[in-house]
Amino acid sequence: MTALRLQGKEESGAEKFWMGMSHFLPGGGAEYDESPTEKVYFVLEGEVTVYSKDNKEKFVLRKNDSIHIGGNEGRSLINESNLPATMLVVINYPNV
Repeated sequence: MTALRLQGKEESGAEKFWMGMSHFLPGGGAEYDESPTEKVYFVLEGEVTVYSKDNKEKFVLRKNDSIHIGGNEGRSLINESNLPATMLVVINYPNV
């Protein structure tokens, strides 16, 4: 997975969240993570599979699908398809 930050404190002065775009090659993804931040994933192209902790739940997101991941709610991501995928990512800044 390759990420590009589009908006945030440094880029535009947004103080409550940042927004990025992630590109996933087939088989690419992000390892399991439980961060305190809230996230929204929106698939622009392709397909990304979101797995919950211990792989108990699986959500397949396709073009124009989105999912909300709450703070401290773990997830992993993988592109299980044979085509690249692009996803818009919005994440709040943690309370400091």
